[in-house]
Amino acid sequence: MKLPAQEYSPAFDPVLDRAQLQRDGLYRKERIVQTRSGVQIQIDGKRLINFCSNDYLGLASHPRISQAMQAAADKYGVGSTASPLVCGKSALHELLEQKLARLTGRDRALILSCGYMANLAIVSSLASTRGQAIFADRLCHASMLDGAMISRSTKKRYAHASPTALENILKRTAEKSRLVLTESVFSMDGDIAPLPELAQLCRQYKACLVVDDAHGFGVIGKQGLGGMEHFSLGQTDVPLMMATFGKALGVYGAFIAGPDDLIDTLVQRARPYIYSTALPAPIIAAVYEALDVMQEEPNRREQLESLIQRFRSGAAGRGITITTSNTPIQPVIIGDANKAVMVSRLLEQNGIFVSAIRPPTVPRNSSRLRITLSANHTDEHIDTLLDVLAYCLTKAGVVTR
Repeated sequence: MKLPAQEYSPAFDPVLDRAQLQRDGLYRKERIVQTRSGVQIQIDGKRLINFCSNDYLGLASHPRISQAMQAAADKYGVGSTASPLVCGKSALHELLEQKLARLTGRDRALILSCGYMANLAIVSSLASTRGQAIFADRLCHASMLDGAMISRSTKKRYAHASPTALENILKRTAEKSRLVLTESVFSMDGDIAPLPELAQLCRQYKACLVVDDAHGFGVIGKQGLGGMEHFSLGQTDVPLMMATFGKALGVYGAFIAGPDDLIDTLVQRARPYIYSTALPAPIIAAVYEALDVMQEEPNRREQLESLIQRFRSGAAGRGITITTSNTPIQPVIIGDANKAVMVSRLLEQNGIFVSAIRPPTVPRNSSRLRITLSANHTDEHIDTLLDVLAYCLTKAGVVTR
């Protein structure tokens, strides 16, 4: 029996003003990638060179990693079937956690479903009672800030990458239990946090430093082990670090590494860990292989560094203003959201794909093109990007800042 069609009647008044978002250049729309091959993607039937992926080392399509995933799927199946504390954690998970602990020089590591959930787990678990305080860099990732919002502790934000600003609020804070949050490489600006100075302040004021290394792990440091290796900081300096598998490693998921007692606290208290299905074994196998490839093919980081310098030099030569970033994240700050969208569309019309990043992802009046480089790009790709970018900025009447 066919039920009569009923007119949709929302239970509450919609709060989303789509028309206003569109006028402000802030309306978001998914772009469907039809095919992907290295840095080449196809959208709406058009082949484009992709310059907004986080696949920094170009590992997302590496044959060894794909084969490792396929072999694990044949052996373990495609799903983990339960949370880690029920029956979802396999021997592969345990081996990967041990490997991550060794690589990062920490007592123990814990695998979570994604970076967002990992940061939520850290902050909401370790700052879960009143009488505690959280200090977050003003440009920290949303996942850290969301963790702070759902905690019961005092929340304060300090000026971006400013040890002086952090010390000023540490001095004035009465709470004895303190958590300081920062990224290593900031995801929208590409700059590197002053981790040694932050670590020193945390030792001085007895605070626990937590570093989100999502965009540093695999990219910076002598062996590509991230911000802590880059600055030679150990577990005593940075008790807790988080990094993801979905950026430089090209797979999916995240891990937290630190002292045994803090990791055990997360196992006992972290709701995103306790109540989430474990990552499937094929993902774990792919991550394990990606770590080996990262270490065995240092030429990928060398190629990436060469491309970064080529882009920066070429931008300066063409009068394109960029930030001081020396990482694969190279923002071109435009300011106005509608202008940023306009330039993004012009780039796409000319064979280059770079998304416009707008508020609330970045602060108001700082909309930008977040250009990201991959080891799979070539010198020719970089030169093409620079030429097309200069043309599109001029055509849109945009002066970068």
